[in-house]
Amino acid sequence: MRELTDQLVRDHCLSKEELLYVLDHMDEDSRAYLTAQAHETRVRYCGKGVYLRGLIEFTNYCKRDCLYCGIRASNQNACRYRLSADEIMAVCRKGYDLGYRTFVLQGGEDVFFTDERMEEIITRIKAGFPLCAVTLSLGEKPFASYEKYFQAGADRYLLRHETASPALYRRLHPPGMRLEHRIQCLKNLKKIGYQVGAGFMVGLPGQTNADFVEDLYFLQELQPHMIGIGPFIPHKDTPLAGEKAGTVEATLVLLSLIRLLLPEVLLPATTALGTIDPTGREKGLKAGANVVMPNLSPGEVREKYALYDGKICTGEEAAECLHCIQSRIARAGFLADMSRGDHPSWERK
Repeated sequence: MRELTDQLVRDHCLSKEELLYVLDHMDEDSRAYLTAQAHETRVRYCGKGVYLRGLIEFTNYCKRDCLYCGIRASNQNACRYRLSADEIMAVCRKGYDLGYRTFVLQGGEDVFFTDERMEEIITRIKAGFPLCAVTLSLGEKPFASYEKYFQAGADRYLLRHETASPALYRRLHPPGMRLEHRIQCLKNLKKIGYQVGAGFMVGLPGQTNADFVEDLYFLQELQPHMIGIGPFIPHKDTPLAGEKAGTVEATLVLLSLIRLLLPEVLLPATTALGTIDPTGREKGLKAGANVVMPNLSPGEVREKYALYDGKICTGEEAAECLHCIQSRIARAGFLADMSRGDHPSWERK
């Protein structure tokens, strides 16, 4: 097992058969060695800084009905909300004053936020805070919409592919959603010039190590600038409410493998990881992650953006959330970095 890990450190690739062997034979010693090598690779390529992005969850309306998601369209128990453009700007001002230089606008696929409304919001943010990066996470859109957002000033786009297994993707999504279309969206975003983020969930019902191998190979082919993975956590008001959650251990192994496969990638230690383990995000940082996204959303809406049950940091104010995560990063042996933190290979076209 160590030989395969060393080969991964050296060559940044393994065959599918070798990756599957690693996942199938992962024991405690192998996991510790993999984590140590991922940490060393992260420090060598990215340093010890942890980029902090200010997350703004601006709408929990969504037209999709994905089986795993708490804000799915058919969830009648969801308490819906939308932030206005002025409210979003006020959150950005608060975040900027705290030192943030990246704002992540995340929401469901909300038809209220037309291209024109999104262009206005992006333009206002870039005009008010020209030194800041704007990241969008709004789901699947036509090529023309992505292009308009980019021209308005958006720099990055996060769109998890969720799983690279066509069969698993079909089981988890309603008719009309196709893995091929999501992958085409990711390719469109790269073509336009965004810093692109993909990613997948860990521990989905029916998911296998062979599925993870397909995820890893897809990511190597796509070469995204960012990769977001996190454990599946069931939500009480979804069809998957009774399913088991993903594990910290499996998520950390996959974080480490991603760091070794794509050594320069921007890799978050997610809120979901911190939800299933009180020190989950710190463990993620030690396993190769180098990004954290504290929540800037107004306190009164944080609990309403419930993709899964038990989400942390719903009762904190933005300053409290920042102070908390900065202290945790320092205790884990890393340095909080409030700069834009662009991927080293990216330059805006």
